[in-house]
Amino acid sequence: MSALHGVRVVELAGLAPGPFGCMMLADLGADVVRVDRPGGQFPPPGPLGRGRRTIELDLKTEAGVADLLRLTERADVLVEGFRPGVAERLGFGPETVERINPRLVYARMTGWGQDGPLAARAGHDIDYIAIAGALEPLGRAGQRPHAPINLLGDFAGGGMLLAVGVLAALLERERSGRGQVVDAAMVDGAALLMTFVHGMAAIGQWSGARGENLLDGGAPFYDTYATADGGFMAVGALEPAFYRALLDGLGLAQADLPEQYDRSGWPVLRARFAEVFASRSRDAWTTVFAGSDACVAPVLSPAEAPGHPHHVARGSFAEIDGVTQPAPAPRLSRTPAKEPGPETAVTVPEVIAGWAEKL
Repeated sequence: MSALHGVRVVELAGLAPGPFGCMMLADLGADVVRVDRPGGQFPPPGPLGRGRRTIELDLKTEAGVADLLRLTERADVLVEGFRPGVAERLGFGPETVERINPRLVYARMTGWGQDGPLAARAGHDIDYIAIAGALEPLGRAGQRPHAPINLLGDFAGGGMLLAVGVLAALLERERSGRGQVVDAAMVDGAALLMTFVHGMAAIGQWSGARGENLLDGGAPFYDTYATADGGFMAVGALEPAFYRALLDGLGLAQADLPEQYDRSGWPVLRARFAEVFASRSRDAWTTVFAGSDACVAPVLSPAEAPGHPHHVARGSFAEIDGVTQPAPAPRLSRTPAKEPGPETAVTVPEVIAGWAEKL
C-alpha cells in the first residue's frame, strides 16, 4: 500500500498550485476526486491531473452543491482555490462542511491568503513573489529582475506548501480527531523560501545588490558558462576543494589567478572561465568533469533531462498517457508510490459507493 492509501481527497478544479499539490497527494496514494466545471477544459488536461478520478458538478446550482456536500461527508480533505468568501457564498464554506464532517481538513489555496488588504485582489505568481521579496534578487547585476517562470509562487510556494499543510493537518487529526482549515497562500510560501537569504543578510553575507552575491551569479565559481556549441555548463564550486577540482578540469593553475574569495579578482576569474568554457562543446566538458567533484554539470533542457543517465538509472521520469513527466517524489522505502495513471471520469454515485465504508 502507498503511504496515503485510504485518504480521500475532493479537489475543486483550479490552475497550477492546487492541481500540483493534489498531484503530490495522489502520487503518495491518496484517492483524489477532482470536481470539474461542466462542459469545459478547466484545468487543461496534462500531467498535473494524473492519478485522479474526475466528476462534473455545477457548483452554482443547489443540486451541484448538494452533491459536493455528499462527497465531503465521507472525504478526509477538501481542496479549493477560490478567492476568499466565494466558497461560503456558494454554500460550502468551512463552517458548513464542518457541521457535516468535523474530521475534514479544509485546504484553501490562494495567492494572497484568506485575509489582509490584498486578499480579494487578483494576482499571479510574479505578483506574489514580488511582494514576498523573492523576485527582486533574481537576475544579473545592473539588470531588471527576472521571473523564474512560475516555479517559486505557484509550485514551490503554493502547491507544495498546500501538500505540506494537508499532511500536517491529517497527522494532527490522529491526536485530536478533528479537522481544520489550511490557509495556503503563495505569498507566504514564496516568503518562506527566502528564509536562507534573510539569514545570510543578517550575518552580512548578502549585500542586497542583485547579481553580486555568492549564490545569485555574482561569484564566478557559482554561475553558468556558454560552450562552443551554444550550450551551457553550470558551475557550483563553492568549497575550496571543489574549486581546485574545477581549476584542474579547466586546465588552469591557481598561481596564475586571483584567490577564489577575493572579490576584487572575480571579474578576472569570470573572464578566464568564460574563455576556457567557450573552447569546447557542452558534451566535451561533460566528459571532462565526469567523475569529478568540481560540481560542474551540463545545463539540460526539460526535453533532454529524462535521458540523462542518472535519471534513467533512478527512474526519475515516467511516461504516463503518452507524456514523459517526472515520477512521484519523494521516495519512501516501505510504502513506495505506484506509477500514477491518467485521469478517469466517474460519477458521484460511483464515488460515494466506493467511499460508503470508512477504512
